[in-house]
Amino acid sequence: MSDEETDAEETTEEEAAEASAEEEAVEPVLSEEEIEAELDEAEAELEAAETEADLDEVESHLDEIEGHVERADLPEPDDEDEAGPREEFEDRLSELRGDLEEARGPYAEDVVEDASAAGETVEDTEWTDLGREELAETVEAFVADVDEALGTSLGVTVTTEVEDLAGAIEEAAVAIGEADLDPDDDADTIADLVAATDELTAGVDDAEEWDDLTVREQLQAEGYFDVLDHRKDYPPEWHALKVWEKRDRADMVLLALEKMDSNFMEEHCLDALARMGNAESLDTMVERAGRRDEDAIKIIGKIGDEEGLDAVLEYADSDPGLAKPALKAIGEIGSEEATQDVANRLDDEDASVRSRAARALGLIGDTRAIDPLADVLEDDEADEVRASAAWGLNQIGTERALEAVRPFANDRAYLVQSEAEKATADVEPAA
Repeated sequence: MSDEETDAEETTEEEAAEASAEEEAVEPVLSEEEIEAELDEAEAELEAAETEADLDEVESHLDEIEGHVERADLPEPDDEDEAGPREEFEDRLSELRGDLEEARGPYAEDVVEDASAAGETVEDTEWTDLGREELAETVEAFVADVDEALGTSLGVTVTTEVEDLAGAIEEAAVAIGEADLDPDDDADTIADLVAATDELTAGVDDAEEWDDLTVREQLQAEGYFDVLDHRKDYPPEWHALKVWEKRDRADMVLLALEKMDSNFMEEHCLDALARMGNAESLDTMVERAGRRDEDAIKIIGKIGDEEGLDAVLEYADSDPGLAKPALKAIGEIGSEEATQDVANRLDDEDASVRSRAARALGLIGDTRAIDPLADVLEDDEADEVRASAAWGLNQIGTERALEAVRPFANDRAYLVQSEAEKATADVEPAA
């Protein structure tokens, strides 16, 4: 036999062996009754399982049954709304897998996760004084239960400070994770830790939050009503607001503004803040101004701090409804940084915006605004705007600014005349 014939014979034998192996590897196709029996057997195995290894074997058996169902030649129902054998087997497999997952564990990592979640809730929630006291008792009990279950002594100091409470929970959770507990060998210990964590979670849920209190209870707890020796005004929140305004306590006015969902009280709180002009309210007003709040823009102007400039400057080029209060606020802040932005509005098509821009430039007092204001005084078609330009020049008050106003002492508009007379009043009469 030639070498070529020998090679061909060997190749044929190899192919035959491979085909035979493939035939042996093909999974058998089970009948409907056989699949039912396999499911019954898997269910019995699941009921008898005692360890994680037993459960792993059940899971493998369920995987095999799923393969049998996929390969089986099962009849389809005549009615599309009826469930056929395949769907019934798939539903039962799903139920058994659910029972399998419920039978697993509990695991130490689940305890750690639940404890950490409780710690995050403690850290992220606003608690009342009573709530922090309740939390301290709950956390102290949890740490003691963890020490007892693990045979440790964590030595965690529990206080009523939120940071300390969350830290104590996290230290206990870390200790549980580092104990390397086995779900089979340490099942009793894990069960004790599960119970301790359940009590921790329940205690955190039951502790008193600020949101559990009514608005009036929250204000009472914050001492808002402590200034009242009697309540002659109704509602008492309004009376207390008046007292806090007199005492220049912007923090208490802001507290009322935050807590009270009342248009009446919101209006009075904002009015009080505008009258006070207290810088303590700046951050809150800047935040509100970002939501196009006209009252907040006005209050930022009353505060007059350059830290609030950017919050109002962005509205200088807005619609008249926001541009006018923004320009006024910019003028009250008085930063020369805003001079050009304000001067740009002297050409606005709305006369009231041009007028407000001219007055804002006068309040800023930047001498660079003299020429633009002089041009407005000379050329603007609205007497209201020209009068504001004259007023602005008088506010700048340099000799060059006043010289731009004086020639209008006989102007057709009384308001312009009046401003020109003010500029002339400072000039000494000739000898």
